[in-house]
Amino acid sequence: MSLDKDAISEDGRGYFTDERKMIRDTAREFTMREVLPVANRLDGPDGEIPMDLRQKMADMGYFGIMIPEEYGGMGLGAFEYCLIAEELARGWMSVASIMARGQGGLIGAALSDEQKREYLPRVVRGEFLSAAALSEPGTGSDLASISCRAERDGDDWVLTGSKYWCTFADGADYLVVFARTAPPPSSRKRWMGISCFLIEKERGTLPEGIAGSKIPKIGYFGWNTFELSFDRFPVPGRNLVGEEGKAFHLMAHGLEAARAHTAARSIGLAQGALEDAQAYALEREQFGMPIAEFQAIRFKLARMATEIEAARQLLYSVCAGIDAGQRCNKEASMVKYFASEMSERVTSEALQILGGAGYTKLHAVERHWRDARLTKIFEGTSEIQLRIISDSMLGKSAVDQMIADRAFEKRWASSPKDL
Repeated sequence: MSLDKDAISEDGRGYFTDERKMIRDTAREFTMREVLPVANRLDGPDGEIPMDLRQKMADMGYFGIMIPEEYGGMGLGAFEYCLIAEELARGWMSVASIMARGQGGLIGAALSDEQKREYLPRVVRGEFLSAAALSEPGTGSDLASISCRAERDGDDWVLTGSKYWCTFADGADYLVVFARTAPPPSSRKRWMGISCFLIEKERGTLPEGIAGSKIPKIGYFGWNTFELSFDRFPVPGRNLVGEEGKAFHLMAHGLEAARAHTAARSIGLAQGALEDAQAYALEREQFGMPIAEFQAIRFKLARMATEIEAARQLLYSVCAGIDAGQRCNKEASMVKYFASEMSERVTSEALQILGGAGYTKLHAVERHWRDARLTKIFEGTSEIQLRIISDSMLGKSAVDQMIADRAFEKRWASSPKDL
């Protein structure tokens, strides 16, 4: 299903082909039929995305949207990926997120041709989905400062340390673990010495030698999020992904599409909340008329719709740039920041329109609101996005570098033999 770039229609915006419209509308219909009813029934701390829904997603091709056709994927781009993600998030953001556990994951660009032939067709079929172990209890967004370490053991490796915020660690078919194989040479080169390892595992369990503790969350239900501990966990040498010590580039590679994906999820949440609030306003009567007749409600809905459309058009522009091969680091941060901030406002306004009803489990708005709050945190917080944008405009801050230098000295200089 390759996209004819010359077939872009002049619809006033220039983004849509008939194929893209079909992709969007099909995803919308799939969400309303398959995803939303499941989310309304199962969302909660103990609910899990059902295996049959995951299989239906695989049958739709949603785990291989950006995987080349030669490996069984759709061979499409970030634009189509985000179109589908927005629609899935309108039903359940966790479902729009599990889609990202396919697509070749963080390591797709570093796989050899032989590995691609082995792994990618399984990814497309939904049989080889990933969980990424990047962050740590003491690092947060500063992924260049990770301290989980991998030491050589002959031709193999042993992993020791902790990882945090590893969602889907139990349900995934493999873990992608980033660990330090050499100490960083300086605060300005903290990214050096980080390597990546692929750990295949049985779905539904954690391998012996990896301990996992579930992190209690207020949302993002449907799958579990873990703190992981590695106690000299053995990893075969062949499971090193890419070059030793240069895996930070794997983290950075694809961040533009990942942030666009988060923006799409944010927009989907906001759109779902808007639609539910609009329907409620037309049905709910007070003082002898539907509350949609009151100007305060009408203006709320108008502002919500305007903010959603502004974020959506920015997203389309960013995705078009990514698919054209342009560098969109600043623009991807802009749309991630703008869409996530917008989503929290819009979902909160939707809950306000529903009033007390919105603060119950009887309506999906409270789920959209809880999940929207997370979009301002993961894939880089709003503050990190503003830093990226301002650095692009003004150059890197000298104050930030001074803080990084001091943190580096405190963290590494006193224990250079940790590795």
